[in-house]
Amino acid sequence: MPMRAEVRWEGRRLWTERGRQAASEGLARALEHGLGVSNQRVPLREGTLERSGKVTVEGLNGAISYDTVYAVRQHEELDWQHLPGRRAKYLESSVLDERTAMLALMAVPIRLWARG
Repeated sequence: MPMRAEVRWEGRRLWTERGRQAASEGLARALEHGLGVSNQRVPLREGTLERSGKVTVEGLNGAISYDTVYAVRQHEELDWQHLPGRRAKYLESSVLDERTAMLALMAVPIRLWARG
């Protein structure tokens, strides 16, 4: 099941091309961080699932995804046994645990642009 987060900007200044670019850069940084944490938790046997993880950013929309036929099942099966530190809900738990850091990473390019 996809997890969705939405950030609303109340100021007008963001709607310049450079403002949107700064927001997109911040989103990419945040998602890359989330992927890195998730890769430390993803169930591991041969590393195929971990290597299939990727970040996609298009403008102000982005996603972290894993591309194997068993990625969703590995994520959802809470009763499966994993190596120490590896677990089900590897992506969801990473994003939830790292939300403060991810929001801070998103803010850096916007803050730099706004001061500019």
